[in-house]
Amino acid sequence: MIDHRKLGRELDLFDSDPMIGAGLPFWLPAGAAARREIESYLYELERRNGYQHVYSPALGRRAMYERSGHLANFAGDMFPPMPVGEDELMLRPSLCPHHALIFKARQRSYREMPLRIAELGQMYRQERSGVLGGLSRVRSIALNDSHIFCAPAQAAQEVAGVLRLMRESHAALGLRPASCQLSLRGPGKKYGGDDANWAQSEALLRGALSDAAMAYDVKAGEAAFYGPKIDVQVVDAAGREWTIATVQIDFHQPERFDLSYVDASGAKARPVMVHRSLAGSMERLFGQLIEEHGGAFPVWYAPVQLAVLPLVPSSFADEAIAAGLRVSVHHDGSLGARIREAALRKVPYIAVIGAREEGLVSLRLRDGRQLDPMPGAEAIALISAVAAARSAQLLARP
Repeated sequence: MIDHRKLGRELDLFDSDPMIGAGLPFWLPAGAAARREIESYLYELERRNGYQHVYSPALGRRAMYERSGHLANFAGDMFPPMPVGEDELMLRPSLCPHHALIFKARQRSYREMPLRIAELGQMYRQERSGVLGGLSRVRSIALNDSHIFCAPAQAAQEVAGVLRLMRESHAALGLRPASCQLSLRGPGKKYGGDDANWAQSEALLRGALSDAAMAYDVKAGEAAFYGPKIDVQVVDAAGREWTIATVQIDFHQPERFDLSYVDASGAKARPVMVHRSLAGSMERLFGQLIEEHGGAFPVWYAPVQLAVLPLVPSSFADEAIAAGLRVSVHHDGSLGARIREAALRKVPYIAVIGAREEGLVSLRLRDGRQLDPMPGAEAIALISAVAAARSAQLLARP
């Protein structure tokens, strides 16, 4: 593996500046294009699986974090309050309090359950300077997040569904998790809720892991303050372990926010809150993907999918862009120099437009293969098919 901090800057995916601040990287056009494609994929995957997407503000009143338990249990990781008139606002360290209040915004019925609320939301952590690094640990975080509100009897099925979507999304991204851990309470930390709810939550997660035939390690002391969790781990180029996906059971915050729904008998009932992230933050996810793929991303989210090297005037690049492909055009320099430049950028396909075969395109693949000249429409269809299939290959299998 190559360290993503070096390769990501060489490929112009992201950068940072001391004037903006430590732990606050910015995304350059190439990185933004790849990120946007993955965000769209995750959005559609969630939508097809019954998730409803929302937007919520990245800050809230201090009183909300007192109610959620974050200030009592997580204050060291939060930025200090900002006085606003007679009130105090805080940057959020997580999205769950906002989503709890979205659930509470109107009366809910058991017929709506499970209610799956999702958001790619911004949150902020006051990380110490010594632990910041590249995209893996930052202070401004764009999280693929969701909270599922369900009846207790539905929780096991919901966790199973989350584990299935994790496997599906990781396969599409070419992400290879290293391990899975069951994160439980441990000594020396404060936790919310009672022992009975913690025992029920732990049993639910153990059962889901068993049903999914997933091997796991038990990690005491790694639970969230509100409940146990399943964490999917990856290992970076330096051998450090990071959580890339998680699913958590929470009885605590529904009680703190007095969440309820009307059950089949007409009585009030308390929902369970299932926290989950399929792919973690966009920052940490891309740090891992850059290293796993060596910057040579699968075609579907490669920043540039096709580099066009015209030796004669041609409309091929415009046709490829109109077909939805991400294209760069290289006019300057010798043909060899232009090919080397595209290869250094890890572009999956290089199209040479020459005068010898009028109307035909010669495609060179990132892995060194060269295809016979073909009509431009055929070349565009080939690349589009590989991208649409989210294939890890450069040529669609017959």
